[in-house]
Amino acid sequence: MLACITSETLFGLEGHAVEVEADVVAAAPGFSIVGLPDAAVQESRERVRAAIVNSGFEFPSRRITVNLAPADLRKEGPGFDLPIALAFLLATGQARRNGGGEVAALGELGLDGAVRPVSGVLAVVESLRRRGVGRVLVPAANAAEAALVQGVGVVPVGRLRDAVGALGSGVSAAAARPDVGALLDEASAGEADFADVAGQAVVKRALEIAAAGGHNLLMVGPPGSGKTMLARRLPTIMPVLTVDEAIAVTRVHSVAGLLPARVPLVARRPFRAPHHSISVPGLVGGGSSPRPGEVSLAHLGVLFLDEFPEFRLSALEALRQPLEDGEVTISRALTSVTYPARITLVAAMNPCPCGFLGDRERQCTCPGYRLQQYRSRLSGPLLDRIDLRLEVARVPPREHRLAGRGESSAVVRERVEQARRRQRARLGGAVTANAHMTAPQVRRLCKLEAAATTLLDRAYDRLRLSARACDRVVKVAQTIADLEGAAGITVSHVAEALSYRVERGQG
Repeated sequence: MLACITSETLFGLEGHAVEVEADVVAAAPGFSIVGLPDAAVQESRERVRAAIVNSGFEFPSRRITVNLAPADLRKEGPGFDLPIALAFLLATGQARRNGGGEVAALGELGLDGAVRPVSGVLAVVESLRRRGVGRVLVPAANAAEAALVQGVGVVPVGRLRDAVGALGSGVSAAAARPDVGALLDEASAGEADFADVAGQAVVKRALEIAAAGGHNLLMVGPPGSGKTMLARRLPTIMPVLTVDEAIAVTRVHSVAGLLPARVPLVARRPFRAPHHSISVPGLVGGGSSPRPGEVSLAHLGVLFLDEFPEFRLSALEALRQPLEDGEVTISRALTSVTYPARITLVAAMNPCPCGFLGDRERQCTCPGYRLQQYRSRLSGPLLDRIDLRLEVARVPPREHRLAGRGESSAVVRERVEQARRRQRARLGGAVTANAHMTAPQVRRLCKLEAAATTLLDRAYDRLRLSARACDRVVKVAQTIADLEGAAGITVSHVAEALSYRVERGQG
C-alpha cells in the first residue's frame, strides 16, 4: 500500500515542500529512506521503528520504502520522524485521515513514542500557511511558537498516538495564539537601566543617537572605563520591538535552535557579544549546512564586539556586506541562503595594546611599531561603516556615587521613539532608520542649511573623508535633528556629527 503526508525542509529561513511517501509491500523485509536524506534522516528508521512498536502499533516484516520528494532537494534534521511514522501507519492501515484540507506534520520521535521539539518550526509553519495547508501537527513543546502564525490550525501532539488520533479525527483543538502584546510589554521590565551609568555624558549622548538612528558605534578607552556596561544598556533605550519585528527575530533564533524552552517569542532586542576568537562562519554564518551566525542572531538588536582589533581580520572584513546591506548571503556549491542582519554594531577597543595611551593616571608602555600594528588591524573601509567613534575615559570615584541619579532608560527611550516616528514618516517604505538610507535618499530627503553644507565641504577636505563617510555624517546629523524635532539640518547638527568621528587610538 502507498500513503503520503506533507512536511517541509528549511534552506536558510525559507521552507520547501516535501512529500513523505511510504510504500509497504509483501517482499523481503527491509526499511529504506530515499530522497537525498542526511545522516539524521537516515537514522529516523531506528527511531520510527521503536516509536511505532512502543506506541502499541504493529511493525510488519515487509519491504518498506520511504521517499522524500522531490529527490533532488537535500533533507536535513530529525523533524521528518513524525511524518515518516504517520505515512507508514497510513500505508499499513493502522491510521486513517479524515477531514478536508491538507494536513502537514513535523517532529522528532523518541523511542517511547514521545514527540520531541525541533528547530525552525516558526519558519516551517509560515511556509505551510503560504502554501495553503490548513492544519499542521507539531510537537507540543513547539505549539506556542507555531501558533504565532495566523491562518493555519496548529495541533500540538505529545505522543505518536496523539498524532494518529488528530489525523483521524479531522477536528482537533488548535493551539491558542500567545498574547504577543503582553509578552512584549513584560519584556521591557527588569532590564538594566541607563540610570546606572555614572558620568559619561558624551558617551550616553552618542548611544542615544545610535539608538535613534540605528548607527554603528566604536568606543575607544582604557580598561575599566565602562565600555561593556554602556554597550549592554543600548538595547534598553532602543524602541520596543513591534510584533512583526519580534516574529522576525524569533524566526532566526528558532532556525538556529536557540529559542529557549517554553519561550515562544524573542520579545527583547537581541544583544550578542561573541568572543574575539570566533571563526568567520560563527560570526557571519556558514558551515557545510549553512546556519545563522552571530550577526544574524543580533538581527534588529545589538552586536557587541569587545576587543575589536583582536578579532580575525577575515571575520571583521566579512562584516562589511551585512553592515552595508542588512543581510548576509552564504553561497555553497548546490545552494545559496540569505539571512537577515540588520544590526547596530557596537565595537570597543583599547587605545593601544597596553590600554593606557592618553590615560591621565598611567603611562603607555607600547613601542611605536606595536601601536601602529595594533591600529592597522582595522581597515579604512570597515571604519567607514561606523558612524560614531568616540573616546571613553575612566570615571572618577566621586562620580560613581552619582550612579542611579541620571535619566532612566524609559525616559531616553521615549525621545528615541519620537525620533524614529519622524524618520518613518519621512522615509516610508522598508527603510525606517536614518542609518539605513541609501545615497539617493540622503541627497533627496536630508535638507542642509547653507552654513551646514559649507561646514561639511570644509570637513571633507580637511579630514579627507570618503563619499561614504560624508553621507554617514549627514545621516548622523539628520538623527540629531530628529531628536530635537528640527525641520532641517543646521550647522550645529553637522558639527556634532563630525565630533563623533575621532581617529582611532588617539588619546
